[in-house]
Amino acid sequence: MDPKLTEVTQMFARFKAAYARNDLDACVTLLSQLKVQLTKFPSLPPLFQQTPNAVEELKLARDIYEHAVVLSVKLEDQDAFERDFCQLKPYYMDICGIIPPSPEEYPILGLNLLRLLVQNRIAEFHTELELLPVKALEHPCIKHAVELEQSFMEGAYNRVLSARQAVPHETYVYFMDLLAKTVRDEIGGCSEKGYDSLSISDAKQMLMFSSDQELHQYITEEHPEWEIKNGSVFFQKAKESQPCKEIPSLQLINQTLSYARELERIV
Repeated sequence: MDPKLTEVTQMFARFKAAYARNDLDACVTLLSQLKVQLTKFPSLPPLFQQTPNAVEELKLARDIYEHAVVLSVKLEDQDAFERDFCQLKPYYMDICGIIPPSPEEYPILGLNLLRLLVQNRIAEFHTELELLPVKALEHPCIKHAVELEQSFMEGAYNRVLSARQAVPHETYVYFMDLLAKTVRDEIGGCSEKGYDSLSISDAKQMLMFSSDQELHQYITEEHPEWEIKNGSVFFQKAKESQPCKEIPSLQLINQTLSYARELERIV
């Protein structure tokens, strides 16, 4: 085996050992070194040169970048996830005929779709979805992300929150928790506008918490302006803290009448 390939393989083995014992600092250090070593392989994107060890190098590089994506989720670093996924993507899209498909391909592609959904990048979500083959849409990880997007767009927030209990892959939990927080914030904002107060049981049911303690913790951390007393959650302080916006009604009336007069002239 080529000495450079042997060196990278051994370094990657140390990375996986560090990941197995949850030594994330060592993983980050080793990953940086691995990425530098990968630049010495001309068979990798974007050069794609035909070398004697091209297949082994491509498979090793893909494996490294897949672990990098999973590590970024473990570190809860969305920026690192985006960088690592962009480096990994050519191995799924451009060299699918050179090396055998990876069993982690659809879980990671579905994870990226979920990230775009969490970040409310809906246009990019659909762009990435259109790049996938038809058979990919039947994979549980891809289907999970698509169904979530549909529920989110329909405003079926209960289905979004319920999906947290049925994630198709363990790496999805981080982004599902972020999505659940986004949904609860949306529900909370609507509750402020629609109600002066809600009973603890109604608020717990609406926000889909399983216990009063979870509800209290959420209010303390995310909505300290809400007030809990006498078995109810009161939103009055939140409403009072919001600035009152005046509607320029007279100006709007004058503009509408002006438009009507101009329209009569045109006709």
